[in-house]
Amino acid sequence: MGMECCRGANPFRLCSGLKVIGYFMILLVVSIIAVSYCAVIVIAWGPRLFRGGLVSVLAFAIVLVFHLLLALLIWSYFMVVFVDPGSVPLNWRPTIEEENLEIGSSVTLSDYVAPETSASAWSSSEGLERRPTIGYCSRCHNSKPPRCHHCSVCQRCVLKMDHHCVWVVNCVGVRNYKCFLLFLLYTFLETVLDTLALLPRFIKFFGDARNHNSSPGKLAVTFLAFVLNLAFALSLLCFVVLHTSLVLSNTTTIEVHEKKKAAVWKYDLGKRRNFEQVFGTKKSLWFLPLYSQEDLEKMPALQGLDFPTRSDVET
Repeated sequence: MGMECCRGANPFRLCSGLKVIGYFMILLVVSIIAVSYCAVIVIAWGPRLFRGGLVSVLAFAIVLVFHLLLALLIWSYFMVVFVDPGSVPLNWRPTIEEENLEIGSSVTLSDYVAPETSASAWSSSEGLERRPTIGYCSRCHNSKPPRCHHCSVCQRCVLKMDHHCVWVVNCVGVRNYKCFLLFLLYTFLETVLDTLALLPRFIKFFGDARNHNSSPGKLAVTFLAFVLNLAFALSLLCFVVLHTSLVLSNTTTIEVHEKKKAAVWKYDLGKRRNFEQVFGTKKSLWFLPLYSQEDLEKMPALQGLDFPTRSDVET
């Protein structure tokens, strides 16, 4: 009886608790931004705008870049939070396409076999291999396009899923991966700016604390903001380097292990094309969490249901 209960239990239900942690993470992000704003703008550089000379020029430049990066950071962040990462259409089946996608071979209906017809996938002719079968999700009861995975936290399949991010209470998939990358980039640049802007005051911190030249509240906010921004800058640097490598090789975090087993990664079309599959072809929108309508309509990779592959790799 006990064994039957264990078999019927679903340990992945515990993953839904990550959503609660995610909402706390959003509050934490807002709190860090508020502390940094207070330390950099209100305490450190805002008052220097009216002193005149080179100090005012430097203060103006820091305040301007700070607000620009902050606006782009917040914009990208909320796009990751609220944009759907990509859902599989109900009763999805691959469409027939005769021409190649960008480069390499296209995916045709004959390349896929639904689970209920997998027994008939073998060719009656000798010498022909069995065609690869389309993925199927037993939880969603729906077919899965290439590079699609089921998220145990969101309880659904996500197109070109990279990972579930507790910081944004959302999955990172084909439709919000660019927003996530820009959020990483702008947060990294913002934290580096804050660290450098607060470094002079941090060096003076111990002298001011000893001589009581500044209020305890300002000292505490400056110290906390410097330490937080330095810690995040160092940790985010690792993530920026990691995801830059993934983008240029056209790989998701989930696919890293699969790629290691392959002699040649079938989705690697070259750095330029790999980059465009995430950021689009419009250079003017590369650093904004947006896509042109033309890219959304003409690039299958941005739709998340089909992906071009190398012509020298058998899929």
